[in-house]
Amino acid sequence: MPVPVAPHRWPLLGHTPAMLARRAKFTDALHEHGDVVRLDLGPLHAHFVTSPALTHEVLVSQGSKFRKGAMFDKFQPYLGSGLLLSNGEHHLRQRRMMQPAFHRERIEAYASTMARAAAALAARWEPGEIRVIENDMQELAVTVVGETLFSAEIGRHAVEEVRRSVFTIIQQGMIRALTPTFVEKLPLPGNREFDAAIARMKSVVLQVIESWRADATDHGDVLSMILLAEDDGARMTDTQAYDEVLTLLTAGIETTAIALAWALYEVAINQDVERRLHAELDEVLGGRPPTYADLKSLPYTTSIVQETLRKYPIWFVMRRTLTDVQLGDATLPPGAEVIISPHALHHDERTFPNPALFNPDRWTPAFTSSLPRGAYVPFGGGTRQCLGNTFAQTELIITLATIATRWRLIPTRQARVKFTSAPYPTGLLMKAVPR
Repeated sequence: MPVPVAPHRWPLLGHTPAMLARRAKFTDALHEHGDVVRLDLGPLHAHFVTSPALTHEVLVSQGSKFRKGAMFDKFQPYLGSGLLLSNGEHHLRQRRMMQPAFHRERIEAYASTMARAAAALAARWEPGEIRVIENDMQELAVTVVGETLFSAEIGRHAVEEVRRSVFTIIQQGMIRALTPTFVEKLPLPGNREFDAAIARMKSVVLQVIESWRADATDHGDVLSMILLAEDDGARMTDTQAYDEVLTLLTAGIETTAIALAWALYEVAINQDVERRLHAELDEVLGGRPPTYADLKSLPYTTSIVQETLRKYPIWFVMRRTLTDVQLGDATLPPGAEVIISPHALHHDERTFPNPALFNPDRWTPAFTSSLPRGAYVPFGGGTRQCLGNTFAQTELIITLATIATRWRLIPTRQARVKFTSAPYPTGLLMKAVPR
């Protein structure tokens, strides 16, 4: 059965103009045309999967038949073979070795760093001060990831380099992923900034790795667990460890910062949500900072985080078939590009009624247990599910609780949304008011 072709296709350019013009509105509506819809992105033919059931097929039940797709190929030269980009046996081996760094007892220890960093940020705010919230959350995310990754003394220099370089790497890296390869060879300012940032980051991370190997002590940080991990008696090489560190930095900072900014924004503009959040925090915490042990006692705070991850997930990810794959009525040959959109899935009114509404109350135990597999995928799924998903959710809950215990935020300008791979808030200005 032929795969239906999405509307608004241009000669030569395909659906790229429609995607650039309408962004998520275009991809969110594709389910109206079928469970698998063909998209032509210039000369690249792709298959857009719109149903939760087939999304689960791609990510989980038939996940071994897929590898990372075309967009990720552009990241390989500078992100190396970390978990985000690796495939096959190498990916499974690295995942086994990385897993202990994110076990429950480690997350509990990292939570104290999260709470301390969030409290330090909140302590710097002044009553009535206007804050650029997305900038504050980026700074906080760098601090949390940097300090949990590098806790030894020499790691402080690495954290400072992360502050200096990581956003250049993320932003210019995304530009490289979306532009022809020859552009990255041109002597453009962005290319020079990116190359310099990568060189600095690599130098400082390798210095930290070398320093750690000199004493081989578990400092309680993520890097220690990476370097202590063994698979069949073998440990990671310096290059493998560097690739994993850079992957954690680029994948774990901006996505968390974006979610935190949107969570604070939604609390600020929804008075009932704010009132109920404050009531729960007052009852459970009584004005003190949250701890890891408090998380189970903060169900409404957790629901706010779940709803933020539903409403503001990444736009889309790509996979490539390794063999013939049957997805519903569509038969895909080896090498076919497949697109999955968490944003489209999370805004499908068949699963999430009134999806534009920010509604933490939808996350009842009954609703959660009734969700179709593949309908809610903020961290992906299967063997490629984000290894740091529990880390990220813990950071989101603790940060939201820490800030909301001390401050109310009043928007002074409507947030604007910018899409690249995620819905970024821009110009999110808020006045900090003591509670």
